[in-house]
Amino acid sequence: MLSTNLKYLRKQYNLTQVQLAEKLEIKRSLIGAYEEGRAEPKLVTLMKMAQVFQLSVDELINPNLPNNLKAGNSAKASNVKVLSITVDSQDRENIELVPYKASAGYLNGYADPEFMEELPKFRLPMIQAPGTYRAFEIKGDSMLPIPSGTVIVGRYVERWQEIKDGTPAIVVSLQEGIVFKRIYQQKNQPALRLHSDNPAYEPYEVSLEDVVELWEAKAYISTTFPMAEISLDKLTSLVLDLQQQVHKLKSDK
Repeated sequence: MLSTNLKYLRKQYNLTQVQLAEKLEIKRSLIGAYEEGRAEPKLVTLMKMAQVFQLSVDELINPNLPNNLKAGNSAKASNVKVLSITVDSQDRENIELVPYKASAGYLNGYADPEFMEELPKFRLPMIQAPGTYRAFEIKGDSMLPIPSGTVIVGRYVERWQEIKDGTPAIVVSLQEGIVFKRIYQQKNQPALRLHSDNPAYEPYEVSLEDVVELWEAKAYISTTFPMAEISLDKLTSLVLDLQQQVHKLKSDK
């Protein structure tokens, strides 16, 4: 039903075929062919269409799209965006790794297949649940005891309403970039409240309109091992030993 949806969306956005063709960087005659069902767009063009109309590719080809939009269930309302993925030789989805240095580039290239192809990729056999997964390297101490440099593996969340309060997640937004926080929904407000596990950091809100992607944290990878816990007896012994050393130093003077 792409042909019907494309014509419907173009009229909703008050675009002529020429104007839409310019946005998609294709010939006007192709727009006519798509709307009449005489041709099917390439994947790259389909993704550009989804971006122009702020929809996911799935919604763009959904036969009930006009009814969904009238009911307020569009991607603009739920903040679903076009998601590019890569697959291995067996057609299984990869887990792309977004290093911290690539964070800025990710905001510009998250829907660009070429950018995604350049990212490091891996698989985790222990993660077998259905869904799309991506890994992000985090920096800073706002989520201690998870240290800076940890890689968070997240499952893509299509609709933010599915997130339960207190869920740790990677939030990709135009306002804050890529951050790892606990998410809390704001009732009757178009925003999410982000909390750090480190009490030194104050919670803050991010507008849903600025949220590009949400990834529910499912695992983390770190090369930093936690410090061994010190028992109360051991700590008391260390303090007494320190006091004795201080006392001895004073006596030697």
